[in-house]
Amino acid sequence: MENDLRYRNGGNPDLLELVDIRPGRALDCGCGAGDNARLLRQRGWRVTGVTIDPSERAAAGRECEQVELADLAGGLPFAPDGRYRLVLLSHILEHLADPVPLLAEARRVLAPGGRILVALPNVLHYRQRAQFALGRFEYTDTGLMDATHLRFYTVDSARRLLIDGGLRVVAETTTGGLPWWRGREFLPSAWVRAADRRALDRLPNLCAWQSLFLAAPASPAVPAQHAGPGSTPTKWT
Repeated sequence: MENDLRYRNGGNPDLLELVDIRPGRALDCGCGAGDNARLLRQRGWRVTGVTIDPSERAAAGRECEQVELADLAGGLPFAPDGRYRLVLLSHILEHLADPVPLLAEARRVLAPGGRILVALPNVLHYRQRAQFALGRFEYTDTGLMDATHLRFYTVDSARRLLIDGGLRVVAETTTGGLPWWRGREFLPSAWVRAADRRALDRLPNLCAWQSLFLAAPASPAVPAQHAGPGSTPTKWT
């Protein structure tokens, strides 16, 4: 069963490195097979996972205190207000036709002083630009053009999504780098890392393959009904 899990990976440690609060309860939305949950648990977090896939639920159960089987497009109806110190949305929002209601739900379930972690792929990464320049717009099984992606973001539009969703960005970074190809094998690793970082800082929409954000609510939430199928999106001040 585990060999068939589509999104099993090493987690997103670069995203988790942004966390600036002490451990507590965390909600991993779209937890997959539990790869990020494992990293969080090793850092002292008590993780609840959310997935729509029963096989992922079984795998993630080894890393999470509990795993909810739910469609994130319908919100987080199982989660009480203010329960979690950390809400993780790692490569999730691009799979939703409308990601804003889930951001509102993340705010609702967040405890005072809590944080929301968001990772989004950058559709203007140089590899993808090369494909576009060749006239190719083809979906793939995984990656930037994953066939289940319903929305596409740049580094800039990803940031705007969070701000428009009622969040303030506490910290942000990107991962990726220059197209070294095999040059990485021969050049000093410290020099390559420094050059990559300069390129990411100056040309993030060209060199970054993902944008990473640590966020918090921009203003206190106004109590409202939980989001759910057919419900009106949660309103915020």
